[in-house]
Parts: sequence; C-alpha cells; structure tokens
Amino acid sequence: MSLPLQGSLFDQAGSPGLGPLAGLHRTVLGEGAWIDLLPGWLGGADDLFGGLVTDVPWQAERRQMYDRMVDVPRLLAHYREGDALPHPLLADAREALSSHYAGELGEPFTTAGLCYYRDGRDSVAWHGDLSGRSRHEDTMVAILSLGAPRDLLLRPVGGGDVVRRPLGHGDLIVMGGSCQRTWQHAIPKTAHAKGPRISVQYRTRGVR
Repeated sequence: MSLPLQGSLFDQAGSPGLGPLAGLHRTVLGEGAWIDLLPGWLGGADDLFGGLVTDVPWQAERRQMYDRMVDVPRLLAHYREGDALPHPLLADAREALSSHYAGELGEPFTTAGLCYYRDGRDSVAWHGDLSGRSRHEDTMVAILSLGAPRDLLLRPVGGGDVVRRPLGHGDLIVMGGSCQRTWQHAIPKTAHAKGPRISVQYRTRGVR
C-alpha cells in the first residue's frame, strides 16, 4: 500500500499528546440522542498517523449489497477486548474516555475499530452501530479522527434535517444516549478531500 501523506496539512505540534476532556461541548439531538465534540483533543499526531498507516494490518472487505458483492470503500481493522492497540497513545485515549464518562456510561470502552479512508472516494454509508446490545440499549461510541478533514453527517432515523460536523486532525466526537438507535451517521464521498484519514472508534463490550 503506497499512499501519499501530506503532513503539512496536519498539525506540527511536536510529540503527540492528549489534551483535557473538560472542553467537550454537548449538542442535544433529540429523542434521547446527543453528541459531544472536542476539536484538537490529540495534538502533534503526524508521526502517529504515519505509523498507523504502515503498522496496522488493514483489511479490504467485500459485502453483500442487494444481489451482488461489492468492495467496502475503506480499509478496516478491529481490536477486540484484551487486544493490544497499535500505539500506546490509542490505549491512553481509551482509558481517558472511560474515566471521563464512567459516571454517565457506567462501564469502560473496551474495543477499538479503525477505518482508513484513503482518499475522498472512500466513505461509509448511513448507518447506526446496531450489532449487539446497542440495538436495544443506550451506549456511547467515541471517534478520534486523524488525518485529512472529513465531514461526519448525522440524521434522524426515518429522515429529517442533517447535522454536519467537520472532523479534523486530532478531533474527538462522542455519540451517546440513544444516538445509535434513533439517528444514523455517515462519511460521504467528496471531491474536496486533500489526503487520507483514519478514524478510531471506541466502543463498549457487546457493541459493534
């Protein structure tokens, strides 16, 4: 896999590090759903990004779409509970999120799913994370975004106004409450992406 990384588009803050979570801003979406957003939570992450591109065992998958098999338009990796994450800073982020949301969530984040969007043609369609108990229970999914900026879109299940949240290098977004059941989210294709992006999704036990 040989894809260009344009570090000048990302931050140049030196050694990577996590900031405080006190600056999270919550937006109530309705029907028990909400999102928290913290721009620039992870700073100085260019080397981390490059390491994830080369060191993570990315997988290309194919899935059934109606009457045919199609390529999933992004590369994937999944770290189950107990698996070592590909960089210590990702484990630090998971621990910080588990501690911050302990009173509200009542359990730690245990798994990490990684998606590699190689360019603007890679995407993820409208969906909710409904595999497992999130189909019936409130939960949280925390996403750390690395690399080129992409828009995360959210909309109510059944249709309605779309909420757009641009996610840049080191930004954090947390979807909580009933969000996975009552709202959907997507990363649409775009002609404006200036480089690749990796998202790290932290979930609780039994949610996928």
